[in-house]
This record gives sequence, structure tokens and C-alpha cells, in this order.
Amino acid sequence: MREALDEARAALATDDVPIGAVVVDPTGAVVGRGRNRREADADPTAHAEVVALRQAAAARRTWRLSGCTLVVTLEPCTMCAGATVLSRVDRLVFAAFDDKAGAVGSLWDVVRDRRLNHRPEVVSGVLAEESTALLHAFFATHR
Repeated sequence: MREALDEARAALATDDVPIGAVVVDPTGAVVGRGRNRREADADPTAHAEVVALRQAAAARRTWRLSGCTLVVTLEPCTMCAGATVLSRVDRLVFAAFDDKAGAVGSLWDVVRDRRLNHRPEVVSGVLAEESTALLHAFFATHR
């Protein structure tokens, strides 16, 4: 999670919301990194999770990220929760819950929907206070 938080802090350089993500393979190696890049790339899909999943898929040369863990500083939205399921990661670890757009328990629970063919293990609350503080500091200067 500390590496995901480093990615989140790096997003501040492009005035993007400080959310970071990493994908870790079964050996513990980071195979994908991402930070929000919506502002930097003018891309509505450039969320930290999507960027990290794309990088991991390219590094592993397959879209199936079985055995991998996605670590992210904020509860994924519906798009990112769907991408998490579709990428077949085994585990999703996130820091803070997102009461406004969260899709892993807050507003929706996409990753645990029994109608889907894959449901990753979920671990929440890892370094949540640090992630929340980073987000609050960002939004205090933008609202």
C-alpha cells in the first residue's frame, strides 16, 4: 500500500485526484503501477486502477492477471471494480472507503456479485487514514 500511496502523491504533479494503485504478482513483484491521469491525459478512463491493470497485463503479456493482487488507495468505482473482476485478479486490497462512488461495498458491491464469473478476495482499510488525509488535503485546496 505504501507504493500505491507513492503513486497517489505523484498524481498531484498533474493536478489529478491523488489515487494510486499497484498490481503485485504471485512472487510479490510489482508488475503494474498507476495513478489517476484523467487530467493529465484528458481521458475519463485513466483511473489509477485501470492504468495499473493495463501495465500489468502488458508486462505479463496476458489480460488474465490470475494470482495477482491489485492494491489501491481508494475503494474502486463501478468502472474499476468491473475491470478488477474482468482482469481475474485474485485479491483486491484498498485503503479508504468511498461513500460517494465506491463499488466494493459502499454504494454497490460489484466484486462480490454472485452473478459474475469471478469474485476476488477483498481486504479493506489498509492505511486508510493516510489515504484519507491525502485526499482531504487535495480537496481542501480544490473546493
